[in-house]
Amino acid sequence: MPASMGGVVSVVRPEGIGAEVGIEPGDVLASVNGHRLHDVVDYQFYTSDERLDLVVERAGELHSIAIERDLDEDLGLEFCSPLFDALRECSNQCPFCFVRQMPRGMRRTLCLRDDDYRLSFLTGNYITLTNLNEADWKRIGEQRLSPLYVSVHATDTALRRRMLGNAEAPDVLAQLRRLGDLGIEVNAQIVVVPGWNDGEALQRSIADLAGLWPTVCSLAIVPVGLTRYHRGGLRVLTPEEAREILTLVDECGAPLRHRAGRTWVFPSDEMYLLAGVPVPDAEFYDDDAQRENGVGLVRELLDDWTALRADLESGWARRKHGRSQDRRATLVCGTLIAPVLAPMATELGALAGVDLQAVPVENVFFGANVTVSGLLTGADVVAALRGRDLGERVFLPDVMFAPGEDDAHRVTLDELRLEDLAAQWGVAVSLAGVMSDVASSLLAKGGRRRRAQSLAGNPTRRR
Repeated sequence: MPASMGGVVSVVRPEGIGAEVGIEPGDVLASVNGHRLHDVVDYQFYTSDERLDLVVERAGELHSIAIERDLDEDLGLEFCSPLFDALRECSNQCPFCFVRQMPRGMRRTLCLRDDDYRLSFLTGNYITLTNLNEADWKRIGEQRLSPLYVSVHATDTALRRRMLGNAEAPDVLAQLRRLGDLGIEVNAQIVVVPGWNDGEALQRSIADLAGLWPTVCSLAIVPVGLTRYHRGGLRVLTPEEAREILTLVDECGAPLRHRAGRTWVFPSDEMYLLAGVPVPDAEFYDDDAQRENGVGLVRELLDDWTALRADLESGWARRKHGRSQDRRATLVCGTLIAPVLAPMATELGALAGVDLQAVPVENVFFGANVTVSGLLTGADVVAALRGRDLGERVFLPDVMFAPGEDDAHRVTLDELRLEDLAAQWGVAVSLAGVMSDVASSLLAKGGRRRRAQSLAGNPTRRR
């Protein structure tokens, strides 16, 4: 059995059974109870028994390990990748696909167009359901891979095929019904491209998907994002079009909210910011399934600020920490969120005794149409701050940086590290997700700390 048919172990937790039986990092877990492992899903599914017969490969040799354990005892293994075989890439040709709008020379991980149902289940990546075979359908049902995240875009088959650039794309409504018959829930999204799937087409799509509730348990409506590298002859939504979509979504979503007792269709935060319309209250965001799609993050930012401001105005924070040691600081953000953040920065600075300036950075790398903080490059931030009095500290959006074990090893889209930027500016650099992160750093030790992605929003998951 070749090593490619299993997962390479990266971590063996000392308290787990894997460590007890001698499994080591670098070993390949090839099979469990006779089942070859193709991914972490297989590993989780087949290790759910009390008796486990493992086949482990080390240095080209296969070793069999028999384990009897209680069901609450974990093997304690982590793997180098959630997929043990090849990533299933997207074969559609969507003219609005954000990944296809990446310039040449970007690192490969940013240019992979995955359309893998396993990653949809494991990490919430959106898929199109256009590349499933019967074995995939069988596995989805047997292993109960629920929920899945599906890019619908349009329920009219002809329109959806045009949007996907795929003349063979199946009827998505039939596929969603099949998932429902298997007991699989779906969180869906529609990326709105003006002149394509807005207006009556959007109204029909929302109504069709609402008819599939509770299989389709939530729907996000997000505006298309276009970089200066796109070649599809498309355009972004205007503020007036965004307001019209919000009105339509409110009218379409109200009946199902009344029937289901919860919100079902969620416009993304970008839609509200683009339209210049206040985001709903926290009660509207009663389901966080669409959070990583940029839904509800601005509300988190606003509510965090409300609580923080009350603490500061009461004097609680200053009594605990004292006043800030910094005299001046700079808060970086994308242009879309800047009107929300700028007054917060001014007021926080006044309460903390710091001249805190919010600096919106225009996205030169991707183009001015890309306005979210999460797609800022280090080079654009450096250029925007050149010649400014930055003070003693610069705050950067947490979502500018790829996920990592610690801040020191995280990089921007153009692979700059936090320490690289600090060295260029000669000041302290901190990451922030909400304003309480900023206050915690300004007021020294302790304080409120809640990492969130509210300074940005992240459209890169769209497909």
